Amino acid sequence: MEEAGGIMLTEIPGGFITHRPHSIVGGHHRFAPYPVVLHQPHIHRPTVTPAIYSIPSHHHAPHLAAHPRTHAGAYHQHPTFRSAHRPQSPATPPVATVEEGTHIGHLYPEILVLIFERLSVRDRGRAAQVCTVWRDAAYSKSCWRGVEASLHLRRPSPTLFGSLVKRGIKRVQILSVRRALKDIVTGVPNLESLNLSGCYNITDVAIGNAFAGDLPNLKVLDLSLCKQVTDSSLGRITQHLKNIEVLELGGCSNITNTGLLLISWGLKKLRRLNLRSCWHISDHGIGHLAGLSKETADGTPALEFLGLQDCQRLSDEALRHIALGLSSLQSINLSFCVSVTDSGLKHLARMSCLKELNLRACDNISDIGMAYLTEGCSAIATLDVSFCDKVADQAMVHISQGLFQLRSLSLSACQITDEGLSRIAKSLHDLETLNIGQCSRITDRGLEMIAEELLNLRAIDLYGCTRLTPGALRKISQLPRLSKVNLGLWHVR
Repeated sequence: MEEAGGIMLTEIPGGFITHRPHSIVGGHHRFAPYPVVLHQPHIHRPTVTPAIYSIPSHHHAPHLAAHPRTHAGAYHQHPTFRSAHRPQSPATPPVATVEEGTHIGHLYPEILVLIFERLSVRDRGRAAQVCTVWRDAAYSKSCWRGVEASLHLRRPSPTLFGSLVKRGIKRVQILSVRRALKDIVTGVPNLESLNLSGCYNITDVAIGNAFAGDLPNLKVLDLSLCKQVTDSSLGRITQHLKNIEVLELGGCSNITNTGLLLISWGLKKLRRLNLRSCWHISDHGIGHLAGLSKETADGTPALEFLGLQDCQRLSDEALRHIALGLSSLQSINLSFCVSVTDSGLKHLARMSCLKELNLRACDNISDIGMAYLTEGCSAIATLDVSFCDKVADQAMVHISQGLFQLRSLSLSACQITDEGLSRIAKSLHDLETLNIGQCSRITDRGLEMIAEELLNLRAIDLYGCTRLTPGALRKISQLPRLSKVNLGLWHVR
């Protein structure tokens, strides 16, 4: 506000000045608030010399000093009155004591950390830019536990890796690489997960330079679609990354059986291996993983997941190796392995730990293979035989009599009818996911049977079932736990 003397005073509410927690040290606030009233001389206005007026005698002017009359009988100003006088500014009012309130600036850092832990990663980063107190709280390692940082390795950034280490981030995804891969490995020494998926320009030389020394903390490495990576990179990985538990090699089409031999030599703790579309892999390489050639390798006995999708050179012999040497395997993906036949499922039936089996688009699997499978694999909870056009109602009879632990069953484009569905509905009461899309022989009768029996069903795919009517769809939608019904390629209710 502007006082009478022309001095501008700005009043700032105390509750909006202090933004730092008031930690009490020795009975005094460590950070005292700023004064409530601020003097701002930079906006001082020049004083104008007051004008001199003749005041008639009949006007009362007590603020003017009285002087003796002259011989003319009029009042005259004393000469000293012509000098400029500035009125005294009123005394500054006493500063009111600012009471502690519930403003977010008064929260302890520990409370801020608890709040920031509930924010999304993006909002957490924005909060860190508000002030230093929030930055320090947002950089707490508990806020970033389990977060994966996605980076473009382009221009050098001296503070980037230090920031990741300070926040305790140990999982990194590289979106693009235009500088040395070694920088991220040395910059984040406690790296636990490194995702290089889709970095097409990663070569054996880059891998060799990055993994020149032991990295005992690194447990997850994703090289999917790094098409220039060869067996040479696997040699360096198995030499210095002994504790790798997850290795993704999907789309690395230059990997051969020699690379699998190197893996079986060096990665004894490997639990998950994905070899999708590694077209040079054959039955012999799977034998290396299984440890069947004791003079060269001990295999990977701890393996729990093996992805062999689209490895078209594999045959039933590979499944025999798996059953003999990889007894701990819980999940196997054989989709699009067109050389696998019903006979190969005889070997898988001996695997008591197997819980997930994907046979999608394996053209040589039929009802007979399902009969072999149900003889021993009673622990299977997820089975996918979609697009196996030789699987029909008789397979449903075998499944209903042997796979009582099933929770997910995919039969898309199989030659099943209402009779096969009724077998499933009457036996597999714990089924939660049923995919029967493009089964064009299914009618309202089969769907009504599902609505009556499968009360635990949560998701069903009916895309392409052209013989269904709205009445049957209304019945299926009344299932108590059903949350997803797929009626079309983009239509999900």
